Amino acid sequence: MHIPDGFIDLQTSALFAGGSVIGVGAALRGARKELNDKSAPLAGLTAVFIFAVQMLNFPVGAGTSGHLLGGALAAVLVGPWAATLALTVVLLMQAFLFADGGLSAIGLNVFNMAIIGVWVGYGVYLIVKRLLPKRRASIALAGAIGGFISVPAAAFGFVVQYALGGNATFSLTSVLTAMIGTHIVIGIGEALITGLTISAIMASRSDLVYGWKKNETKLVIKEI
Repeated sequence: MHIPDGFIDLQTSALFAGGSVIGVGAALRGARKELNDKSAPLAGLTAVFIFAVQMLNFPVGAGTSGHLLGGALAAVLVGPWAATLALTVVLLMQAFLFADGGLSAIGLNVFNMAIIGVWVGYGVYLIVKRLLPKRRASIALAGAIGGFISVPAAAFGFVVQYALGGNATFSLTSVLTAMIGTHIVIGIGEALITGLTISAIMASRSDLVYGWKKNETKLVIKEI
């Protein structure tokens, strides 16, 4: 899903870069309330994990590629503001160190993955968690569903950007079909990894999981 240089025109790139700057600026303020001495190391480990899985790119057609995102996973583990920052750092490192995503397209990639991917995934997580029984297992399931939805949502962000300022010769229909269709499949893998990772951390250190401890004092927990 990393957008290369020249795939989207400079005007559209600048527009979404501005939106990304606003979003990351808000995340810098919001993360102060989410991170503490316990959760900050987990945020760092989450960023490293996401960096690794995002480096596994594969072509999906129409000049685009796909990979796992990790936005919903990060949001559940360390909070959505800190997740936005973690994804932004990962994307910057990938662009500058490995040329994974164009420098002129950093704003586009951050908007799609660090903002849309994180916040759509976390929003779905909150909705699903409210509908499920108040149990530990519900956190992993809700996170998995959030992860699944976040992937095609981020891909759709790219499709919108391509519709506004795409420079390639591929038709919008081809790009839409390639990106959304394939990223629904990728979303299944995202859901599995998100659910299993959250389950593993919940089993050992549930006190570190933002999506669990946030409401822990407000709910009567039913243990499985």
